[in-house]
Amino acid sequence: MKIMSVNAGSSSLKFSLFEMDTKEVIASGYFERVTLEGSFYTIKYKGEKIVEEVEMEDHTKAVEILLDRLIKLNIIESLEEIEGVGHRVVHGSDVYKESVLIKDKVLEDIDRFKTLAPLHNPANLLGINAIKKALPTVPMVAVFDTAFHQTMKEEQFLYPVPYEWYTKYGVRKYGFHGTSHQYVSQKIMEVLGTKEYKAIICHIGSGGSISAVQNGKCIDTTMGFTPLAGIVMGTRSGDIDPSIIPYVMEQEGLNAKEVVDALNKKSGLLGISGVSSDHRDIEKGIEEGNERCVLADKLLVNSIVKYIAQYYVELGGCDILVFTAGLGENAISFRQHIVEKLEPLGITIDPKKNDFRSELKEISKDDSKVKVYVIPTDEELMIAEETLRIIENS
Repeated sequence: MKIMSVNAGSSSLKFSLFEMDTKEVIASGYFERVTLEGSFYTIKYKGEKIVEEVEMEDHTKAVEILLDRLIKLNIIESLEEIEGVGHRVVHGSDVYKESVLIKDKVLEDIDRFKTLAPLHNPANLLGINAIKKALPTVPMVAVFDTAFHQTMKEEQFLYPVPYEWYTKYGVRKYGFHGTSHQYVSQKIMEVLGTKEYKAIICHIGSGGSISAVQNGKCIDTTMGFTPLAGIVMGTRSGDIDPSIIPYVMEQEGLNAKEVVDALNKKSGLLGISGVSSDHRDIEKGIEEGNERCVLADKLLVNSIVKYIAQYYVELGGCDILVFTAGLGENAISFRQHIVEKLEPLGITIDPKKNDFRSELKEISKDDSKVKVYVIPTDEELMIAEETLRIIENS
């Protein structure tokens, strides 16, 4: 059975086509600059990489080209081979606690939640409608970034603000990166050989979030009402004193939107280092003696360590600490710096075990009180698996 995972942005469309019997990626690709000049696509399959510039005035055209190329490149013989499509949808509010088959009411809700994710939900809808037009009889599933975190209790997801802000406007912690945290939480069951566990999952990439997970369910997470909250990130500030916003507005003559934009796009590693949002560039700066790069790295490490310690207490102990996503899977010294600061909790790292990138491996010392692992994430596969599960149970 072939399932396609789709992640649509405002001017992009990513896809992966899976053979679910083997969980093998048959093909994957990225359609870029959709609706803009100079649009092009990249498709990878059988070790080959096809790149072609082609005009794509909208997402419907991008999907049309995608499906046409799948057949012309002999990736599939006919469109009937695609038996389901899973769509990444950023925000499902607290209404959608799991993935769902896409029907008219779901489309209406995704559109209704665009006030909570104005940059993402409208783009996700573009992808859904484009696939729906091209493959009208194929079942589609919405896989929500926020769904995995909806098992949090009120004392974890509520903010200490006027309660009416929650009841009237939905002001609460939602959490994001849920598809990644869900995938890793399932992998943990395989690694530990049990469904009963306490875990802290560190999804650290350009964006980053940490979750406390017990027996496969989210107890708490760092991202909040928006993905701006939590740890220091590539261009996002993470947690700050909210009074900074009106203060900077007055000092710089900016409006609230402009300040929040700076917190989203000009802060984090980029804001502190003045060099880059990419941790690889920060590491290079550290090697060259750039003190602001050193400072940016320390802020990032400290913000992660604080949440790990907090979640260790919230969970009442921890069985496994996991690093995942781009930075978590590949930054060797970065992982070591974090775990070294956790030694008071009895969590220790073996530098020799830690000397690798992007594999599923344990990196803790034999006598560490908590197992430490690197578990590569696979959000596209998680979307495909969720899609298959919903279709089979519908």
